[in-house]
Amino acid sequence: MAAGHPSRIFQRIFSRKARSSRKSNLRQRRRLSLPLDEYSAIYAVGDVHGCYEELLAAVNKIRIDAASYTKALVVFLGDYVDRGPRSREVIDYLANDGDDKIHQIALCGNHDAAFARLLDDPHCAEEWLRFAGQETLLSYGIDVRYIFEHGGVKALHAALKQQVPTHHAEFLRQLPTMLEVGDLVFVHAGVRPGIPLQSQSDQDLLWIRTPFLDEGPQLPVIVIHGHTPVGKPFFGNGRIGIDTAAFATGNLTVLKIAGKSAQILT
Repeated sequence: MAAGHPSRIFQRIFSRKARSSRKSNLRQRRRLSLPLDEYSAIYAVGDVHGCYEELLAAVNKIRIDAASYTKALVVFLGDYVDRGPRSREVIDYLANDGDDKIHQIALCGNHDAAFARLLDDPHCAEEWLRFAGQETLLSYGIDVRYIFEHGGVKALHAALKQQVPTHHAEFLRQLPTMLEVGDLVFVHAGVRPGIPLQSQSDQDLLWIRTPFLDEGPQLPVIVIHGHTPVGKPFFGNGRIGIDTAAFATGNLTVLKIAGKSAQILT
């Protein structure tokens, strides 16, 4: 193979050690807190992962159900990009506000944080593409392999600037990692067992599996989370897991909490 072959150029670029992310990505993301008595119903939506049609169907179910409540809150648990084919449309939908009756909050997932990092520093593309980044770039009309073969990191940076709307990038950068509503805690992945909420790291909130999955939060709260796919929603051990792998199953789970009961919206 000739030294200048495009495939070798692509491999050489991706074999570079990823540069550290910009300072904006090193800062702790926001955490939110809302009073429980402000909402008569709360809905949580599992990992969307580029499944735009499933997202619209889930929101439609929520709107129908929420019609009988005074004010509702919808919490999206993160991972809006990658895996599925329509990440751009998912982000575009979520970047718009809800309405006066239904308040929506989108939390950050590990895939969303990784995409935000890429937008700030395309040199981290190697890491990002390891977990399905190509589908996200294709949804923005970016063929990453072609771009790398014909221009490398500089060309990718230019394509991202041109194809990813500014408000999409800002939406991703501003996503919070935690929402507390009374004794309910909404996060993407989970919490470090026994560690006070104010001391939890973004790394754990976005990425943790064990020991959280085995031990639960070990705190006087109920944690509602996604991140770890399950065949059916998990209730127990101080946590509720609702990532049912919508990109593979077509099942985007919606959890409804009203009064003192929690149930899956069907």
